[in-house]
Amino acid sequence: MRGVPSLAPKGRLAIIAGNGFLPIYLAEAAREGGENPFIISLRNESDQRFDGFETASASIADITGFERIFREKGIGRVVLSGGVTRRPDWRDIRPNWKVLRKLPLLLRTLVSGGDDALLQVAIGIIEAQGCRVIGAHEVAPGLLAKTGKLGAHSPSQDDIRDIEKAAEAARRLGELDIGQGSVSVGGRVVALEGVEGTDRMLDRVAALRAEGRISARRKGVLVKLCKPQQDMRADLPTIGPSTVEHAVKAGLAGIAVEAGRALVIEEQKMIAAADAAGIFVCGIDLGLPQGGL
Repeated sequence: MRGVPSLAPKGRLAIIAGNGFLPIYLAEAAREGGENPFIISLRNESDQRFDGFETASASIADITGFERIFREKGIGRVVLSGGVTRRPDWRDIRPNWKVLRKLPLLLRTLVSGGDDALLQVAIGIIEAQGCRVIGAHEVAPGLLAKTGKLGAHSPSQDDIRDIEKAAEAARRLGELDIGQGSVSVGGRVVALEGVEGTDRMLDRVAALRAEGRISARRKGVLVKLCKPQQDMRADLPTIGPSTVEHAVKAGLAGIAVEAGRALVIEEQKMIAAADAAGIFVCGIDLGLPQGGL
């Protein structure tokens, strides 16, 4: 019927892999679910080996190359995963005719848009090739954070107050499409995540504490939330063993992430590290009193 969009065929799953462990976890989860995923490693970004999986390498700016891979490999669904540390230079973009109308928007967003805005454009470009973009949580729902404590330790009442303070700051930060994380120490927001990412923000907190600019007596909390306007198909807040390691170096009491809207990588390894260090990790539900804790 005219005016009714048709659904793209299911097709093969492609995982576009940036840096970090998430892409390999998704590839393994997809295979366990009966899929034969094709991995597209982003050049100068992907840092994992995908032994046993069919792979190709592509520049993030090579739209023509992506379209060729999608066509040759019968790709019908695409999941975006892993970090991307470098925005492509507009001079490196290789568009095809399917995205010419989107090119001015892409160029404007590259120059002045936030990460969420750029991801929205990227999703539109991929779907213009005839594929459907799906979320990492649709491939591996077991990676989603659950409500409540994830390890042996629970937040104290002081920690819960820090969670509330940092969550409010993270929500406002997300509204501006800047970042997803915030650190509160003793009821005072001391750090907001920018383009440097969570680990480097925590390194900054550790340095400020060493300089005496953050109280050595009060520990504090890291909170990571989805941006209010965020598309669940891309860039969900993610924590893992590395997050715990940096939180410990920063002298924090714990980590809180948004339950159902954040990913937990290497959960058992992360929990073991948190338990050994004496810090808590928990999933919070902002719709419940005290986040469901």
